[in-house]
Order: sequence, then C-alpha cells, then structure tokens
Amino acid sequence: MPNKKLNILFAAAEVVPFAKTGGLADVAGALPKAIRKLGHNIIVVMPRYYEIDTTQLEKLPAPLGVPMGVMGEFWAAVYSTTLPQSDVKIYFIDYEHYFGRRNLYEDDNGGYHDNDNRFVFFSKAALQLCKMLHFTPDIIHANDWHTAAMPLLSTTRFVHDFANAASVLTIHNLQHQGTFYKGIIDVLEVGWEHFNPHELESMDSVNLLKGGIATANAITTVSKKYAQEIQTSEFGFGLDHHIRAHNGKLFGILNGVDYDEWSPTTDTYIAQNYDINNMSGKKVCKKDLQKHFALPQRDDVVLIGFVGRLVEQKGIGLIAGVINGLLGHDIQVVMLGTGEQWAEDFFNEVAYNRENFALHVGYSNTLAHKIEAGCDMFLMPSLFEPCGLNQIYSLAYGTLPIVRATGGLDDTIVNFDTQHKHGNGFKFYDATQEALYYTVLWALNIYYKEKEAFKEMQKVAMQEHFSWEDSAKAYIDVYRFALNNKRNAL
Repeated sequence: MPNKKLNILFAAAEVVPFAKTGGLADVAGALPKAIRKLGHNIIVVMPRYYEIDTTQLEKLPAPLGVPMGVMGEFWAAVYSTTLPQSDVKIYFIDYEHYFGRRNLYEDDNGGYHDNDNRFVFFSKAALQLCKMLHFTPDIIHANDWHTAAMPLLSTTRFVHDFANAASVLTIHNLQHQGTFYKGIIDVLEVGWEHFNPHELESMDSVNLLKGGIATANAITTVSKKYAQEIQTSEFGFGLDHHIRAHNGKLFGILNGVDYDEWSPTTDTYIAQNYDINNMSGKKVCKKDLQKHFALPQRDDVVLIGFVGRLVEQKGIGLIAGVINGLLGHDIQVVMLGTGEQWAEDFFNEVAYNRENFALHVGYSNTLAHKIEAGCDMFLMPSLFEPCGLNQIYSLAYGTLPIVRATGGLDDTIVNFDTQHKHGNGFKFYDATQEALYYTVLWALNIYYKEKEAFKEMQKVAMQEHFSWEDSAKAYIDVYRFALNNKRNAL
C-alpha cells in the first residue's frame, strides 16, 4: 500500500525551539513538519526539561503511568502544544525527578549518573503515551541512544500494543552510545536473553544504541558519507562490525535546512539583506561584524568565521595548531562557541594578543547569523561530521566553506576545481594541521588573486538547495522499507 497515510511516533531527547544541545534538536524540530506536509500523521514526544516553560503549554487531564520493572511504576504529567508554524502536536513528558535539572544530559561532573533510568523511562513513557492518546503508530521513529531502546521495547515488553508497528532508528552521532550497568535489563523488562553480543551486551555492559541497531527494522544516518564511515574502524567507535552486520537496512539521508530561518534575503538578524543578484548587502554585514568584534573595518581583507562547539570532534585542535601561523597573513578570524576549558583559555589568549582575531565564548543565535552573513569564508575542519548544518547555511549566504572531507561535509561541498574554476568551497582530506593550513592559504590565494573565480563560487554556493521536503520524502521511503522488513520478519 504505497500511498497509505502513515501514523508516526517521533521520539527525541531534544527538539528546537524547546531544548537544544546539537543537531538532533534541529532535525526533530523540522523533519516532523516536513513529513506532515506530505500528508502523514505524526506526533513528537520529548522530555519536559526545567528550561521549558509550562505556562505556555496545555496540560493533559490524566497522569501517565510508566512501568519501570524492578523500580515499580512511576507517574508523569504530560503537556502539549504544536511545533511552530505547523499543526504537528508535540507532547512533553514531565517528571521532575528525572528532567527538572539545569542541563539535559550532564553537569560539571559529567553525564548524570542515572541517565540510563532517565531515558529508559522516557522511551517507555513515549510508548505509554500512544496508548493514552489511542494513537496507533505504523512507525516508531527513535533518535540516538536516548530512545534506542524503543525498537526492542516495541517487540518485547510492549509487543501486544505495537505488534504491527515498524521501528526506525536514526543515528545522529555514533560517538554517544548509551552504555550502562547491565542491571538496567531489569528496568527495561525485555528479558535477559537479549543480553548477548548480538544485541545489548558490550563488554559486560548494556549498550542501548547497539541494541537499537540490532532490533530496528531500518536504520538511518544523517548523510550518505556518514553511513559509509560508521562501518569503518576509524569512525565506528567500536560498533563498525555490528553495523556492517546490519547494513542491509542502513540508509544515509542528508538533513535539510530551514531556509525560512537561514536566508540572507529575509534574515532579520543581519545588518542588511542581500541576494545572489545584489551582493552589496554582504559588505554591510561584513563591516557590521567587524564592528561588533572591534576588528579593523576593512572591506579588502578576508574574514573567516567559525561557529561550533570548541571540542576535538570539530577539529578545534587543528585550528589551535595553525591559528597563529594563519594570523600572520592578511586575514581576520572570528570564532563563536563554547566547549573544552583548554580551548576557551587558548583562544581567549590569542584574542588578547592579536588584533585580527576575536572570540565570543558562549552561544548567540543572533551572532551566528551575523557571522554567516558577514564572513567571506567559514571554517569546519571536523574530525568527523555526521551531517553538519553550518556549511549548508554558509552556502546560502555566499560564505564559502573550508571543510575536511568527512561525512555530510564531503556530501555537500564541491571542491574548487582550479582548471574549470568551479566549486562551492574548499576541501582537505587528512586530519592534519598541515592540510588545514595550506587549504586556508589556497583559499586566501583564490580570494586575493582570482576575484572573479571567487565571486563565481559564491553564486554557485548560493544556488545550492537542501530542502527538508526532499529529506522527508526519503524518510517516507525508509518507513515503507521498515514496514516491509517487519512483515517479512513475521
């Protein structure tokens, strides 16, 4: 039944605009809306964290009972509203003991010690909520380790309620797997027979993501290249063999971009709007950004931006190794982000000593938009990058990305061809300081000595389009694959 409208349960630990630490939230806030526009019924479920104001939400009249195995039954409140600019219902599981905390996953001492119970509780609550709402999903869509127990739960503890539902697990970042003490089996209530090397067991612990990979009817990652990379020892974080065993149900679907928010023609955060036919506003944005960071206001200097977490995954160590050498050239660099203490301290010291470098520690959505619009180039030298969104934002703003060819960065950026003067950015392949350094110098050379080629690259970049509609259609195909896979397994 290829045209059947599907009922979809979409569960995620974070959803824009309600709570965010990374790309998962962006996907969870946008993909369900795109799926709904294709005519399918979808509900979204997330925890109600302390930062989410319930005064703007509607409280469901009845409490939700959640069975927690040997821990007994817990009771939660449920709130609801709709995702912005849509009629997609989103439900919030409100359980103060687990989610009434300052942060989502960790505090200054690291991950919360009860993260296993917190997200097993959330996974079960999402399934229980469907029963309360009399919503019968065709598809249970889980995201990352936080909800990776749901495919197994739907075929064991909750099999009588979801016998006909197929499950899809999306891996947004394989580095985080949800590995915990094996006693969580008695909270999951899935049976100890599933504690084996082919499902949940990993070095005498429970690996929730591993179990989800084994039991989901389909697995997706957020780019085609990342789907290939996680099957290798370099990017597999110990699960590459396990993923290769299940690669017949593995798909790579590139994330889309919300162009309603990220477009230089309509952006309300930037100094002046512009488009591909009139780029004069970009010069105004550049001057505005230089002014904000107290940099010399020069139109004739390359301005390079970075927005992201100051952590090793984002290649921050590579940048630290070359930044002083790069700043010896005719260049300005601005960085926005927060992360590892050594990185914040290091770049703060660089900013103190250099008049052509500036740093904002923290996150500012307004400043992120200003950087995308005001810079000439954007730096993303990630060691691995499942999808990446900033490089796609940069393309829309005519801000040429300088990236390492990994994951979604490799899928979206076309390296400049010096012979045919074509491309939308600059790529390097080896995760070394030398590769990064000389790629930036190459980009500077094009900017200063081949101005027409650089302008043509900007036009090529601004014509790229990565829509959520395309991504949503690909997910619907995966949902139908999962349903067929489920039927064939019965």
